[in-house]
Amino acid sequence: MAVTMGKPGADGLSEAVGVLREWQNDGAPMQLHPGDLGWFWRSGAEATAAAVRTWSRGGRILAVGLLDGPGLLRLTTAPDAQRDEELAQRLVEDVTEPERGVLPEGKVSIEAPTDALVQDLLFEEGWNPDEPWTPLRRDLTEPVKDPGVRIEVVGPEQAHLYVAVHRAAFDGSRFTDERWHAMAAGLPYADARCLVAYDDQDNAVAAVTVWSAGPGRPGLLEPMGVHREHRRHGYGEAITVAAAAALQELGSSSAVVCTPSSNAGAVATYKAAGFRQRPEVRDQYRDA
Repeated sequence: MAVTMGKPGADGLSEAVGVLREWQNDGAPMQLHPGDLGWFWRSGAEATAAAVRTWSRGGRILAVGLLDGPGLLRLTTAPDAQRDEELAQRLVEDVTEPERGVLPEGKVSIEAPTDALVQDLLFEEGWNPDEPWTPLRRDLTEPVKDPGVRIEVVGPEQAHLYVAVHRAAFDGSRFTDERWHAMAAGLPYADARCLVAYDDQDNAVAAVTVWSAGPGRPGLLEPMGVHREHRRHGYGEAITVAAAAALQELGSSSAVVCTPSSNAGAVATYKAAGFRQRPEVRDQYRDA
């Protein structure tokens, strides 16, 4: 049977989220996580569905892609399909031909697991490695220390506090209360938590969202940020430790995160919170 590309629609998102959960394991390279779809869900279910592509054969999904911004496809495949030649060839055809409706003309990028055959084929097509990113992982089989600051789990009543910290942590953020509620209504958020850290003056100083992929699987931090007026006081480390503890409570085997290697401060923060640096990864890009 041939590999075919599909758009799941809002009604089909549960299947895409389900296979992404199943594909997460501690031995795998950094890859698209159900939490990535969960964070995208802040734009609503319809927008998320419009950004998702699936590749299937014989009714089984073999690859899932998320169009995460203009010209960026974040892609992962089933563990037993990483080196599937027919799948990899179909993926390359779909992403390199703009009329297929995956990536537009001009400069575009693809994120894929480092051992996926599609990476090899894209290099053969003349694609280039992009800027490096640093994945980090923390094992959750051992107890997680107390973060040393007050941490609260955010519910609908505290959403405005989380949103305020996020907007003060990320320049140009357009996150709103409405977007938080859209995210919280999404399928992946059933296994997620938003946390806010407070200082001694009861100021909300840092925030994080954690996404479980189910018991015994890696959980994701996406995003984590410290209020710009409260940096360099250890709150990034504290909220990251709290994130690890929350994922441990949700049954995750490990906590994973990925940040641009150029963001040395973020890498240092995650390492201080007990995360171990893993080999760098790079997207692949095609020039205009």
